[in-house]
Amino acid sequence: MRQIVHDQLRLTPVPIAHVHARELQTMSATLDALPEVVKWVHDDLIRRAGKRIDPRKGRQGMTAEQVLRALIIKQMNGFSYEQLAFHLADSTSYRAFCRLGFDDQSPKKSRLQCNIKRVRALTWERINGELVRYAAELRVETGLTVRTDCTVVESNIHQPTDSSLLWDCVRVLVRLQRRAQEVFGIDFTNHKRRARRRALGVLNAKSDAQRLPLYRDLLKVTEASVASAKSVATALGDLKLADWTAMLQAAGLADQLKTYCKLAQRVIEQTRRRVLLGEQVPAGEKVVSIFEPHTDIIVKDRRATLYGHKICLTSGASGLVTDVVVEEGNPADSTLAVKMVERHRERFGKAPRQVSFDGGFASKTNLAELKAMGIQDVAFSKHLGLAVADMVKSSWVYKRLRNFRAGIEGTISFVKRTFGLDRCSWSGFASFRAYVQGSVLACNLLVLARHQLAPPS
Repeated sequence: MRQIVHDQLRLTPVPIAHVHARELQTMSATLDALPEVVKWVHDDLIRRAGKRIDPRKGRQGMTAEQVLRALIIKQMNGFSYEQLAFHLADSTSYRAFCRLGFDDQSPKKSRLQCNIKRVRALTWERINGELVRYAAELRVETGLTVRTDCTVVESNIHQPTDSSLLWDCVRVLVRLQRRAQEVFGIDFTNHKRRARRRALGVLNAKSDAQRLPLYRDLLKVTEASVASAKSVATALGDLKLADWTAMLQAAGLADQLKTYCKLAQRVIEQTRRRVLLGEQVPAGEKVVSIFEPHTDIIVKDRRATLYGHKICLTSGASGLVTDVVVEEGNPADSTLAVKMVERHRERFGKAPRQVSFDGGFASKTNLAELKAMGIQDVAFSKHLGLAVADMVKSSWVYKRLRNFRAGIEGTISFVKRTFGLDRCSWSGFASFRAYVQGSVLACNLLVLARHQLAPPS
């Protein structure tokens, strides 16, 4: 049975006298003031394959309230699921925050992962919007002066090279075919040892004359592995089994083989074009990981290449992240300025009075469109041909907004260092978006609690 909250008040530990315990109590009170957000989490938890299930059926699971609060503890501390399970069993303060009573069994890491990953990114984003609205009611954040900037959240992949990607393809295809052999008795040809030797040879080669023959043989081995995997996938599809569970297992294994075969063919093609033909493969056509194929290639100022996704954040004077968007591809910053202000207007019901951007957002078109939305002062940290008088009322206002914009760098650093936003450890693009939204939610909840606990000025 899946509940939103427990029917009766749990016997929870008494909070300790510590600053972090007071922060947790304030965060808990904030969540209690927003009871509708727990219902949104509950709706996701009772959904299976796009269909709602009867929450009255099944065994007792974590409540929606516990799942929401466990996610906040996880992201606030950068815990893995293993560490989260330990701290929920060991820490009285975290158990009290997550509404785990003395008689409640501490959830295991698999149970935590299953429940937290079931909540969609859209739900976390919706909860964050409600939290920002609540902060506006408390007059912590007015939304009148905002700043926007972009950063990159990396995917959980290794540094991609052509040889390492080919080796990844071979070893994964061999692993899946070996499983088919062990369970269903389907034979295959194992090229894993030869592929490993060629990949190591490429890594240690000192010249192109040594490297190119090794690459040709590695490509040949990978193509042979793909052909073998396709044959095994076909054999799995042709199986006639009386056991329904075994049929589903065979179908699932065949689908995995087909998926990785398609990715391996893309890796083979891009390696042939890059290494053998010397072509420049566009970033949008490259595969940099067969495990996280959604990963984008982000080049920052021609000085660093990162693998993940660009995210665009908007922050107010309070330090709260009022909005965050995970972008696909590598759009120019100048294409995002108007979109982020429009999203801000939808969230607050009106356009901000002042906005400040990094120099990459600057363009005459953006300035004209933002001014047409009723914004009084628009400051770009670099002019790029724009007159200060066209952007803001005075040079004093421009300097003030330019200095104000620099504050978002500290916000980005805080979210990355404390809430794990430097690198996403969840798999898949949908989970990537959920991870980002969850980290921002945990950050905002803590920042709001610190505002409430701060002594009056």
